[in-house]
Amino acid sequence: MKLNLSRSRFLNLFLLTTLSVVIVFNLFVSSSVPAEVPATAQDNPITEDYRIHSLPIPEKLSFAGETVPMNKTYVRESYDRELLVNTYWQSSTLLLIKKSKRYFSIIEPILAAQGVPDDFKYLPMIESSLQERIVSPAGAVGLWQFLSAAAKENGLEVNKEVDERYHIEKATIAACKYLKDAYNKFGSWTLAAASYNAGLRGIQNQIEKQKTSNYYELLLNEETARYVFRLLAIREIVSNPAEFGFIVGEDDFYPIIETDTLVISGPVPDFADFAKGHGITYRELKDLNPWLRETFLTNASGKQYTIRLPKPGAFEVQP
Repeated sequence: MKLNLSRSRFLNLFLLTTLSVVIVFNLFVSSSVPAEVPATAQDNPITEDYRIHSLPIPEKLSFAGETVPMNKTYVRESYDRELLVNTYWQSSTLLLIKKSKRYFSIIEPILAAQGVPDDFKYLPMIESSLQERIVSPAGAVGLWQFLSAAAKENGLEVNKEVDERYHIEKATIAACKYLKDAYNKFGSWTLAAASYNAGLRGIQNQIEKQKTSNYYELLLNEETARYVFRLLAIREIVSNPAEFGFIVGEDDFYPIIETDTLVISGPVPDFADFAKGHGITYRELKDLNPWLRETFLTNASGKQYTIRLPKPGAFEVQP
């Protein structure tokens, strides 16, 4: 009898304990469940001021005066991809917009003088993101990303003391030479642009294999296949930033640095002393002349070099 009573008490105690655990667990779970998600984004304070939009695709588009066949699905979708990537990679694209005024002031007149379409001013944006000192893993250098051999072929001096791939004006002229040679070869500015990525031989090989000289009909490696579409997308965004949600005031653009020029034809033993003698800092001298690669210039041949010097107050922030 005592044994049965003990068993009964044990079972009652066990059931009571189990019930208590279940009740506590249910209370914990119910308190952890978030409030009901609003049915629409308009009711949600987190999303009501933030939207991710698809972007309108134009029915007509051209590059350097050449028609882009927007009636092809793969063309429209390729353009859409680059438009989305560059619009929603906001920090990088906003920085390009802010830099554009400074660099276009140098590049635009050179393209016009060299007879190269203005659309190519966007090419260094996708090549280097307008970073003057950038060096690619393959060793391509500067705004226009020239390899050493290609730079020399297009008239640039490249050595330990002077590397004109970093010289904005001279590198732009060299890029124009390359692009005009490519245009003369292919009869197309679009293919000239593609060849800037894949090389003349690379594009010619694909033309011969695929029996078409239309960039938009060629099946290319991913980087070259995206290249012209990246140009098109960056051009549209940078030239119409507000339409893509980028609010940039006139004061937000990086200012043009006003400069004077000085021609030298002899050696410079120490550029820090040289800069000090002209009332500027070594950093300011190198910022304006990154093509001077050493702290000195031997110049045993007596070659003439034009150095840019900032006008008084050029680096001062204007009120």
